[in-house]
Amino acid sequence: MTQMIKNKTKEQGMTLIVKTVTRLVINVVFLYGIYIVLQSHTSPGGGFAGGVIIALSFILLMLAFGKDAVLKKLNRSKAIFIMSLAAVIFLFISIMGFITDQHRIETIPFSDIAGAFMVGMGLFVIFWALIRSTEGKE
Repeated sequence: MTQMIKNKTKEQGMTLIVKTVTRLVINVVFLYGIYIVLQSHTSPGGGFAGGVIIALSFILLMLAFGKDAVLKKLNRSKAIFIMSLAAVIFLFISIMGFITDQHRIETIPFSDIAGAFMVGMGLFVIFWALIRSTEGKE
């Protein structure tokens, strides 16, 4: 009995059913977010919507498997670096579009990709901060 309790306290995340469903669904959710970003110049959606969907895939992983499983691959400092780099790229594309008078036709896909990284990593960091702020209050 004590061995079962020790194993339960070591294992993070949710039940086996939730983890199995997450393994099946996570790639579809992530690819759908990428699809929304890449098709934004011809259909509704864009960098913000795609970034939210991509962030949801990381949040789903964190909820199903526990925060340590996700933070091994994508920690807070990496996410902040990616978000900052995407913001600089987005700003550069926007400024170059105004300077060269290319009115967004050529720059929309690139700015949407940078915006998706900005939004996705920003939401991931916000979710991580919310989890971190409630750790000791259980």
